[in-house]
Amino acid sequence: MVKEIRSDSAMAVAASAMKAQQARMRITAENIANADSVATTPGGDPYRRQIPVFQSANIDGATGVRLARVMPDMKDFATEYDPSNPAADAQGYVKRPNVDTLVETMDMREAQRAYEANLNVIETARDMNQKILNILQK
Repeated sequence: MVKEIRSDSAMAVAASAMKAQQARMRITAENIANADSVATTPGGDPYRRQIPVFQSANIDGATGVRLARVMPDMKDFATEYDPSNPAADAQGYVKRPNVDTLVETMDMREAQRAYEANLNVIETARDMNQKILNILQK
């Protein structure tokens, strides 16, 4: 069975995806900004990478997407020997954030492209609506 999707539903679904990608870009930017943030106390944990989790959502009778939650990446922290650092533990090691800026940069680029693709969907649906109105006016 093929489900018919109206252009306004398509725009609503694309808008939900744009909102989700916007949240993804914000979280990725936060990860990049904290890529060098170490703990404020000796031996403490540094910034932990955040991961957006999305889920499907009913939008105008179609399936869109929404940000369900943001969860911490439980990947291990890297350590670096730096006994002069105020965040160093008793052995002189400092825990580094589990953020890989290359991965974050690629995630940001992917989110930007997905955002742009959904913007194109909205523009195409608007153009189609305008063409329908022009046909009906004749």
